[in-house]
Amino acid sequence: MLQAALLTAVLVYNATVSKTNGKAQNHVDVLVIGAGLSGIAAGYHLKANCPDKSFVILEGRETIGGTWDLFKYPGIRSDSDMYTLGYSFRPWKGARAIADGPSILEYIRETAKEHSLEEKIRFNHRVERASWSDKTATWTVESRVSGQLVTNTCNFLFMCTGYYDYEKGYTPDFPGVDRFGGRVIHPQKWPEDLDVDGKRIVVIGSGATAVTLVPELAKLGARVTMLQRSPTYIVSLPSVDKISAWFRTKLSTENAYSATRWKNVALSSAMYNFCRAFPERSKAFLLKNVRRQLAPDYDVDTHFTPAYAPWDQRLCLVPDGDLFKAIKRGKAEVVTDRIKTFTEAGLLLESGKTLDADIIVTATGLKLQLFGGMGLVVNGKPVELKRTTNYKGAMLSDVPNFAVALGYTNASWTLKCDLVCEYVCRIMQHMDKNQYTVVTPRTNEPGTSPLLDLASGYVHRATEEMPKQGKKHPWRLRQNYFLDLMTLRFGGIADSSLEFQKTSRHVDERASSAEMRESVTQ
Repeated sequence: MLQAALLTAVLVYNATVSKTNGKAQNHVDVLVIGAGLSGIAAGYHLKANCPDKSFVILEGRETIGGTWDLFKYPGIRSDSDMYTLGYSFRPWKGARAIADGPSILEYIRETAKEHSLEEKIRFNHRVERASWSDKTATWTVESRVSGQLVTNTCNFLFMCTGYYDYEKGYTPDFPGVDRFGGRVIHPQKWPEDLDVDGKRIVVIGSGATAVTLVPELAKLGARVTMLQRSPTYIVSLPSVDKISAWFRTKLSTENAYSATRWKNVALSSAMYNFCRAFPERSKAFLLKNVRRQLAPDYDVDTHFTPAYAPWDQRLCLVPDGDLFKAIKRGKAEVVTDRIKTFTEAGLLLESGKTLDADIIVTATGLKLQLFGGMGLVVNGKPVELKRTTNYKGAMLSDVPNFAVALGYTNASWTLKCDLVCEYVCRIMQHMDKNQYTVVTPRTNEPGTSPLLDLASGYVHRATEEMPKQGKKHPWRLRQNYFLDLMTLRFGGIADSSLEFQKTSRHVDERASSAEMRESVTQ
């Protein structure tokens, strides 16, 4: 009787779970992993371009937004303009081109609501493992939900998890850190109730997070020092785009947004290409703009002149020159030196200088982690990501029915993600039209170059474990929106590097039922 009752419960559970935000999910055509900026884009494109495909979005956290819900540090904002960071299909209507984090989060959530994507999301599903089987031509995805292991299956797996570790950022092993009598905080774990008024704060780092935090902490009444080992190129841009404002007086909302988007794509692309082609001239141009915003006697050579060429690392953006204004007004200072050790009262630097602090913020970078640390298995064999090669910035060699949304490093993240979402839909349309069930990128020349062509520390620390890229298209990751537009939106689907197969697809219902029974009994 107990077994019969249990079986009945399983059958009822299986029949109802797909209608709820429950702990398991029936087989679907597409599983999207991640409900952040990329995952919501994927959901929109699947509904718009593949309306016959069933899909579900699995999100490891309890809410929509990804990065923009996770980071809570003061001043969190976009490091790209919102006319290109925003979606191609939904205009950004805010007045500020450089938007604060809460506004971006609201934009993502409104997009999900407007397109009825919330009902597609299964929250608190932390994906641990995804296994492909040629026998069934399906993916089996295992998620941890409230301590229990829950299984989902799909025909196509689309990763929209970004490329860093959501659990913790990167912090070096600083000597003497345990001796420090104050608080040590990483921006990724910022305490929401932290009072900084009147506090002496040292922000370690010179990247996007540091240059965002310093002026904001100064506004909140802190005495702030930005401590850096070496400088970063910093560009000041207006937080309000006057040309976009003019477009809005002449054009409809959609057309004004589109015009601004194309204008900004063209300008950022031209700037990037100029920097790469003429590094010395671009360096002089960037530093001239820094000098113009600081006191005439300020030591720009020491504190704002990097040893590397522009775009060897990402440029840091400061809206309306807020960092420079804080420095010029004496609300913040920059110290370029190395840490010898933490002390009870703060930091001892290699130069012998000391920095007293109540709070030390380690804005020392992110930890790269593809797919949220999920294990990837193909036909029983674990996939070593470092032995895979990028295909068109959207797929990986020898991994069937699998795509990944990764944004640009030299432009807005969403520009590339939008194109990848369109491309994934085009692939599935092509497969349906020709009755294919499996698509796999194949190459005889494995990639040898790092996937991300940046000299940043967070990239170097993870390079050996990341996928690689090849020497030429389609295995070369192109940081060029216009070339990707022609390839991903308008280019042909079938080529010599894509292997399409027609197989009989069969999901083992007995195995699925057994897994469901196990989930219910746990």
